[in-house]
Amino acid sequence: MRTLIAGLAAATMLATAAPAHDPVRTMEAAAAALAMDNRAEDRARDQYRHPAETLDFFHVAPGMTVIDYMPASGWYTRVLVPFLGADGQYIGVNPDPAISPNAGFRDYAGKLGARFEEQAQSWSLEGAPWEVYYSNEFTDAMKGTVDRALIFREMHNLHRNGVLQTELARLRDVLKDDGMLGIVQHRAPAWHSGDMTDGSRGYMRQKDVIGLVEANGFELVATSEINANPRDPATWERGVWEMPPVWGTKNEQTRDLGESDRMTLLFRKR
Repeated sequence: MRTLIAGLAAATMLATAAPAHDPVRTMEAAAAALAMDNRAEDRARDQYRHPAETLDFFHVAPGMTVIDYMPASGWYTRVLVPFLGADGQYIGVNPDPAISPNAGFRDYAGKLGARFEEQAQSWSLEGAPWEVYYSNEFTDAMKGTVDRALIFREMHNLHRNGVLQTELARLRDVLKDDGMLGIVQHRAPAWHSGDMTDGSRGYMRQKDVIGLVEANGFELVATSEINANPRDPATWERGVWEMPPVWGTKNEQTRDLGESDRMTLLFRKR
């Protein structure tokens, strides 16, 4: 499934030099994107997700070609499309539905593309042309054309469903030689045992995420505490979903804690 909205066909994408990262320009473009009318219901999460600071840390600039991996309900889509602007390109990517040993995940992933396209029609997106792919639909023309790949709170799903290695390899393949991978992920305490950080509760240890990504063709550039939340003990019986914005909105114990504690990691393709 590939859908191109008012933009450049994938077959004609060129591996041009990435626009230079200018922190001032990034913050100005982010402020304009965050003020868009179609983000009225999203804005309450800004205080926990720090989108402007996160994009700046990931060295994302207007005019870049950026992959938003597993964009789900489009929270970051509605930031990135106006942020990247008419000279940029937004690519939503979902995991290959066929490769997971988990039948439930295969069924779930197989519906993501159509669901995203249907929902996106009502988002009033203005800015960069956008596309949505499954990773197995990447073409030879896309190799080496992407400036940034961003994975927001999805590493646990890739890890626990057995698709992490394949998906990272495919992202690496389409990144430019100097392309970078940005990750925000729910963070477990470093002392947590393996059965608490296998992804089934949504949390992973930071050193494990770094190790897995570096083992698959990337090198760590920097870490940030932008999205840290020391109030989250990350020991919930039902995992990260005990925290807002899921069950936490109905749970008095977690309702006022904000969102989960999160690591923020930047890697470079090697």
